[in-house]
Amino acid sequence: LEQAKLAKAGPPPRFGGMVAVVTGAASGIGRACAARLLADGACVVGLDLAASVVDAFPGSAAWLGVSADVTDPEAQERALLAGVEAFGGVDLAVVSAGIFGASAPIAALDPTEWRRVLDVNLDASVRLLHDLHPLLARSPVGGRVVVIGSKNVPAPGNGAAAYSASKAAITQVARIAALEWAADGIRVNTVHPDAVFDTGLWTDEVLAARAEHYGLSVDEYKRRNLLGMEVTSATVAATVAALLSDDLAATTGAQLPVDGGNDRVV
Repeated sequence: LEQAKLAKAGPPPRFGGMVAVVTGAASGIGRACAARLLADGACVVGLDLAASVVDAFPGSAAWLGVSADVTDPEAQERALLAGVEAFGGVDLAVVSAGIFGASAPIAALDPTEWRRVLDVNLDASVRLLHDLHPLLARSPVGGRVVVIGSKNVPAPGNGAAAYSASKAAITQVARIAALEWAADGIRVNTVHPDAVFDTGLWTDEVLAARAEHYGLSVDEYKRRNLLGMEVTSATVAATVAALLSDDLAATTGAQLPVDGGNDRVV
């Protein structure tokens, strides 16, 4: 009878009993990753500057949303402490907080804007990894980290010097973390999304203007990749979940594109 009950209940959730930290969790890829991890059984601590992160998943006892400025070391540390106090530790991490910044050629680059983008995308992310290491090293299942990079790492674009440089730098940091943390049983991988249009980086106006520039409809522009498919935040989250799962337990230091195929990268 007990075996029949277990069979009927199905397999346990993929991340049951695990605790995840996700930055940039109020919207876009970060929110999609948080939703996927919650659906797969994890308890999730979500950090974001936006106050809406607190109630991003109302009614879920497995969710703790903390409004925190990741560029403030003390605020980020308090958020992690709140997560540990609520759920007992950290097993998984998704480093997703990021901004694009104002687009400008290098000759017209505003040093203040350059610093702002690197503060969020690089410095805060490095500090997060530093603060997470002792927690991940104590994970009974082995710590697992996914850093959200960008297509701009292998294929940068005009006017995106700060964003491209910050994503390239955090990708290198992730590679070094994979080297240094393997002895602690911690895996660190990076995904490089491209053209994920349901994020705050893209407004309807910008999307329409870019589509018009290429002589395409908005739908055609969204599918302007080798596979002709639209890449969404949920698409990226599914890849992140796979990298965090036991299915890829032998993978660390990897960089995985999530872009429908880009002829500048393949």
